Amino acid sequence: MRAPISVIIPTLNATPGLRETMLSLMEGLDAGLVRELILTDGGSSDGVEKMADFVGAELVIGEAGRGRQLKRGAERAEGDWLLVLHADTWMPEGWAEAVVQHLATSYDKALVFSLSFRDAKGFWPKMTAGWANLRTKRFDLPYGDQALLISRELYDETGGYADMPLMEDVDLARRLKGKIVLSPLRVRTDPSRYRTSGWWRQGARNLFRLLRFRLGADPATLSRGYRR
Repeated sequence: MRAPISVIIPTLNATPGLRETMLSLMEGLDAGLVRELILTDGGSSDGVEKMADFVGAELVIGEAGRGRQLKRGAERAEGDWLLVLHADTWMPEGWAEAVVQHLATSYDKALVFSLSFRDAKGFWPKMTAGWANLRTKRFDLPYGDQALLISRELYDETGGYADMPLMEDVDLARRLKGKIVLSPLRVRTDPSRYRTSGWWRQGARNLFRLLRFRLGADPATLSRGYRR
């Protein structure tokens, strides 16, 4: 019996941090869970081809934009389950056992992980992660940096990722409402954007961007603001 999970990682000049992301996947490899690793790239110039070749990953290259990159990666995946992981997010210790339990008991639902920030302590990192986890628990609204494990069947049933440059995670989460399980295990994600912009300011921007999207704003417009 083949391993069930295709791991899909969207990349765009993210190669320097990929090593640690991939190392966090090792316990899943050791447990026989990971069938393939797919790097879905948006036109990097940082040697992602060499990285993919070195780790034995399949590299899918196309137009940049996380939604369309994830869509391409999912289309190429052959596993019965998809694990979508951002390039700057690290899986927690014990995730393989949590996944085995989910596959055995909640095959009709998607699994996401609680959020934490790597090497970030104090009030604002704790508050930001706490809001993300509360938002997920109460409103079934995880973001992509919390990792997503979803069966191919459920992914196809809900329509999968839309070809959009931003908010693809929120868009999919809305269609998964009532079918999301939150693990108490915490992924660790890179807090660089928060440190650069300021924790309060970045959090406020994210919330305002979410509200605009829910009110019908164009994801392309939101993406331009996000990149700035």
